[in-house]
Amino acid sequence: MHRLRIRFSRGQEVKFISHLDIMRLWVRALHRAGIPQAYSEGFSPHPRISLAAPLPIGVTSEAELMDIFCTKWVSPHFFTAAVSQQLPPGIKILQVYTIALTMPSLQSQVVYAEYRVEVATEKEQKDVESAINSLLSVKNLPWQHQRDTGPRRYDLRALIDDLWLIDWHHEYCTIGMRLYCDNRGSGRPEQVTAALGFSHRPQSINRTKLIPKTS
Repeated sequence: MHRLRIRFSRGQEVKFISHLDIMRLWVRALHRAGIPQAYSEGFSPHPRISLAAPLPIGVTSEAELMDIFCTKWVSPHFFTAAVSQQLPPGIKILQVYTIALTMPSLQSQVVYAEYRVEVATEKEQKDVESAINSLLSVKNLPWQHQRDTGPRRYDLRALIDDLWLIDWHHEYCTIGMRLYCDNRGSGRPEQVTAALGFSHRPQSINRTKLIPKTS
């Protein structure tokens, strides 16, 4: 058994593809590339592939992480060369390396996700900075998110680690966000911009980093 960790990007071409379809896309690409995939045991075996954190629809990323288990050793160089030819435009392999089979799962290790969020605004720079500082200064921020199954109520502030202004122009600004992404929940950038008082949904959201536990 062999375990590979892959870091890859998701561009504009595939930002509206669902998490489930992305998994199917990878399974097909691995099969066509001749990668010896390992399968789970049980009544309905499936390839042992796992993503660190599902990417919301409409979001691009340069920091996706995925673990793949193989039945035999596969060199990172061969994997990159073979699989890259089978991937559609918009998905690019950035790094492949071997990790120990005994390492904890990706999902259990990721704590934060960082985003670069561009949003239209009529606010002045000082007003944006003031809104960021005000949000970070509160201890609680009751929030409600409507789902198909009904409203979900939670503390949005508890899902925010840090916010900062990256750039500002007269018609838009770019905000950096470090949001929690663990078993307590995942912060959503569009909800944070709403909490900051922006009337428009973000023009673009790009996930720039997934941050694991330090110990």
